[in-house]
Amino acid sequence: MNLIFLTMSPFDTLAEHNIYADLLSEFAARGHKPYLVSPIERRDAAQSTFTDRGSYAVLRVRVGNTSGVSLVEKGLSTVAMEGRFIAEIRKYLRDVPFGLILYSTPPVTFARVIQWLKEVTCAPAYLLLKDIFPQNAVDLGMFSKGGLIYRYFRSKEKKLYALSDAIGCMSQANVDYLLSHEPQLSAEKVHINPNSITPHAAAADPAQIAQVRRRYDIPDGARVFLFGGNMGKPQGMDFVVQCLRRVKDRQDCFFVLCGTGSDYGLPERYVQLEQPKNVRLIHGLPKTDYDELLSACDVGLLFLDHRFTIPNFPSRLLSYMEQAKPVLACTDACTDVGTTITEGGFGWWCPSGDAEAFVRTVDAVCREPSLDAYGGRARAYLLKHYLVCDSCDRILSLGMGGGQ
Repeated sequence: MNLIFLTMSPFDTLAEHNIYADLLSEFAARGHKPYLVSPIERRDAAQSTFTDRGSYAVLRVRVGNTSGVSLVEKGLSTVAMEGRFIAEIRKYLRDVPFGLILYSTPPVTFARVIQWLKEVTCAPAYLLLKDIFPQNAVDLGMFSKGGLIYRYFRSKEKKLYALSDAIGCMSQANVDYLLSHEPQLSAEKVHINPNSITPHAAAADPAQIAQVRRRYDIPDGARVFLFGGNMGKPQGMDFVVQCLRRVKDRQDCFFVLCGTGSDYGLPERYVQLEQPKNVRLIHGLPKTDYDELLSACDVGLLFLDHRFTIPNFPSRLLSYMEQAKPVLACTDACTDVGTTITEGGFGWWCPSGDAEAFVRTVDAVCREPSLDAYGGRARAYLLKHYLVCDSCDRILSLGMGGGQ
């Protein structure tokens, strides 16, 4: 079977290790051929490109600039992306018989692309729901509910749900939210299909850990907490800085922040102006280097803005679990990621927006004589619940892609 996968994530090889590349690799390993369609910004390419790599193919669609630009330019580029995707798919993939249309949110603006693909291929459409937009933007104060921008994106969202033959949600809280806020959806259409990966071996070589700590000037004798990945509005970076301030005089804990994002400047300014001795800020790393850094830390950190009314479930959780690291989650009350962590016995949860609760939770982590059991349970929970082979089974068991 040929399947087409539409994404806003700018990747072009299944050799990467992430929730999308691993899922498509699983389809390829089962004899299916994924056609990955992803954007490449105007500043990075003169034209769209198509590459057939045998077991899978990649179509990079040249679109407007969406990163590092104003909200107006980003919005216009996003809206225009539908037409660009349709034009390039028609140009390069016209004769490919697709048996499955697979796509994720963000964005919700693929609705017209999905409708066109369903008409020309008669293939079923499967949505991997990773983001509930535009409500998440309303939660963060990016625009108001009921305004013109909201109504435009809300209509796109509803159309995308209607076009989808099945919707895979990241957790039970996502399922419950969707069904309660979208009463037009049939319960049979919505199910759990969580973020998943093909786990690599967890690194635990003491000599390598010591070497990595020396490389990044991470001290021995303290519990090392790592916050890795995107540093943007959803993570509530202003609150992250508040939490760091509350523990800046402690020597029993050390905090490493590694990533990029629209709000990277908030911790950057904090480190430059206040020079805390127990914080190391790193502006992104290649995946291999990041994994080495993670292996040398003790606890993974999750932060989500306290204003969220939608249940996010951050995919960075899987990288912590893959490396057998316990997790401290500081999130809103709507997500069930904290419940998953605490009931799974591999970490701690405290409410976002309450810096004192964060301090108390750090106290509890630092009092633990050993974190090995927590880390072992994190890895075991990953192997039981978050494997791409299971995600692939869920998609195929619903009759997705059975026609060709």
